[in-house]
Amino acid sequence: MIAAAKFPFRPTVLLPKPTSNRPLCGGVAGFCLGFGPEQGAEQSKPFSLGRKIEVMEVIRKLSKGCFVDHRKKGKKGLKLEIESVSGGEEVFDAASTEAKVGPEHLVVMVNGIGGSAADWRYAAEQFVKKLPDKVIVHCSECNSSKLTFDGVDLMGERLAGEVLDVVKRWPEMRKISFVAHSLGGLVARYAIGRLYELFPIVETTGLSGNFSSKEQLNDPIQDPTHCFEARVAGLEPVNFITFATPHLGSRGHKQLPFLCGVPFLERRAPQTAHLIVGRSGKHLFLTDHDEGKPPLLLRMVNDSDDLKFMSALSSFKRRVAYANANYDYVVGWRTSSIRRQHELPESNLLVKDKKYPHIVYVERETTEKFPNVASSMTGKQKIDLEEEMIRGLTQVPWQRVDISFHESKQRYIAHSTIQVKSYWLNSDGADVVFHMIDNFLL
Repeated sequence: MIAAAKFPFRPTVLLPKPTSNRPLCGGVAGFCLGFGPEQGAEQSKPFSLGRKIEVMEVIRKLSKGCFVDHRKKGKKGLKLEIESVSGGEEVFDAASTEAKVGPEHLVVMVNGIGGSAADWRYAAEQFVKKLPDKVIVHCSECNSSKLTFDGVDLMGERLAGEVLDVVKRWPEMRKISFVAHSLGGLVARYAIGRLYELFPIVETTGLSGNFSSKEQLNDPIQDPTHCFEARVAGLEPVNFITFATPHLGSRGHKQLPFLCGVPFLERRAPQTAHLIVGRSGKHLFLTDHDEGKPPLLLRMVNDSDDLKFMSALSSFKRRVAYANANYDYVVGWRTSSIRRQHELPESNLLVKDKKYPHIVYVERETTEKFPNVASSMTGKQKIDLEEEMIRGLTQVPWQRVDISFHESKQRYIAHSTIQVKSYWLNSDGADVVFHMIDNFLL
């Protein structure tokens, strides 16, 4: 439209010598625009370089999301890059990564059911803008769209493989943290169980420290002469943060709020969930009994022979559960904050934070001591499945952060607003993202 209105030329495409080895979405290495005469007229000189740059800028803005490599300039010369890679998107400051001492902290962001890497883009950008020389953010893409129906276990295996690929791509990384939304929190909990390992840190004898078997490396009892430290994907685990994650599943009264607590609907939901969201539905409603085993979410509150779920979770320096106290029609308050009904804060006690207006309650890290969860019995009556999961998960300290969008026009989409899935629709959740970043442990 611009060319037709102002210039009596028709657009043509000139292909210059490639200036970058980074592909564009259509497989073209690079292009610029020139303008020639109208059809039938003699060929004129290509359009001026200045005009080409202007037109290119217009096209770049119109086609945002198509290019593999986006570069944005922030304050003080910050060059924010969003680079699509195999398995997701990576956000980092170009100047910091090229410095002698670059970022050493990898933040892995995991989407929820039906989501994609783009769901965390706003939060990832804020992370790098605030901590450009500290973090590199990877937004996972291995479990997107319909792949989120495959079940927590298969998704967790895919995420674990993706994280290992990212670590190989950034060998300078020393620390790792996870930030996950909704079902992604369960997937991340599974993945860290797969990625958990123990590494020797101190030798107290003259032994060489070269281990011939993985069993010996991961069993300090077999080799008491060594001290060990926990690693996730070979890195030091720091933060494990979830947003509106159904840690206790979706089974139970008002754990799936859009059913409005109607008993008939809550009884029918476990029987039909798999028809809508596949194996993930079975896992969320604890109706899976693969090979006669207990439900997966129940198994994930203990270590198993090859998956150290709780050891991995306890290896992180801090664990935080952000939960919507109201207006979340997908995930209930109890399940997302890992609490019993009587432990939920009274609504009239919720006090707003001036800096973070939608943060209404912060419960500092707490832990509970219970007998072995797997064998918890009261006489002949086994304790409730939800209670078992609470007892298992609260063996390690959790900080709970309760969110309320009660006065927001975006309250009815609180499940997406809490992570700012789309800034245009969920901008009121920005203070929650900033709260996470401001309290992030480096």
